Amino acid sequence: MIDKILADLVVTFHVAFVVFVVTGGLLVLRWPRLAWLHLPCALWGAWVELSGWICPLTPLEISLRVAAGEAGYTGGFLEHYVLPMLYPAGLTRGIQVGLGVAVLVVNVAAYAAVVRRVRRSAARTDREG
Repeated sequence: MIDKILADLVVTFHVAFVVFVVTGGLLVLRWPRLAWLHLPCALWGAWVELSGWICPLTPLEISLRVAAGEAGYTGGFLEHYVLPMLYPAGLTRGIQVGLGVAVLVVNVAAYAAVVRRVRRSAARTDREG
């Protein structure tokens, strides 16, 4: 029972982490100090996708499911949980690279907006000071 609960918690954390990786740059627009947490997470998420690695949370979840007497699964987290919602076909290397690039593009755009905002604020301060 505890293994199933832990596996479900790992999945919940994993989903939250993926959402934070993809959209956290938008949160940084509101709370710039969050960049110290988001930037390493976004880089990790993009690296996992671009390199074809499997996030360590996936084998942890699978081992907890097996320990709980459930069936494990093959492939990665995105292939098992996310892609069935988005794509009818299985995960391909091309889709994986596309997801990694999408993470980079969304976050580069958000951070570009943050940099512009900081520069405008600094320029205003210089004029006033």
